[in-house]
Amino acid sequence: MPKAAVLMGSKSDISVVKPAVAVLKSMGVEVEVRVISAHRTPEEAHDFASSAKENGIEVIICAAGKAAHLGGVVAAYTTLPVIGLPVKTDMMGGLDSLLSIVQMPSGIPVATVGVNGGENAGLLAAQILGIKYPAVAAELAEYKLKMREKINADDCALQRELNQLI
Repeated sequence: MPKAAVLMGSKSDISVVKPAVAVLKSMGVEVEVRVISAHRTPEEAHDFASSAKENGIEVIICAAGKAAHLGGVVAAYTTLPVIGLPVKTDMMGGLDSLLSIVQMPSGIPVATVGVNGGENAGLLAAQILGIKYPAVAAELAEYKLKMREKINADDCALQRELNQLI
């Protein structure tokens, strides 16, 4: 069974993380969710990242705000794909988080989604897992088909509404 980890720097980030967890679980991915801070629990971050692969984890999402170093710290200790999920902040609306995550030094890549983009973080993790797991790839294809059908239905409804105005 495919397995992902979703880490957050603070329990207050749970609302941003829930969509990622929901997407992954809906696609049959086992998800381990933890609160681990790059700054307040650096030993735990090291231990988690260093043993993640041995524990069956295949992709890691790291949600963090402000300095947002969690993804970079985790990526420094693993060869697994790491996805940074910047969390919106009061000070800069999440720009601080976003810039902290995308400005990784050479050799420590962290893929990054938009601020508070939990759903996209989950989808990106699923796409990575879908390379190895056909069932996850099939769930992604179904997800995209449903999106397409919804947009087409919205377009048809709009066209009917506009035709009634003319």
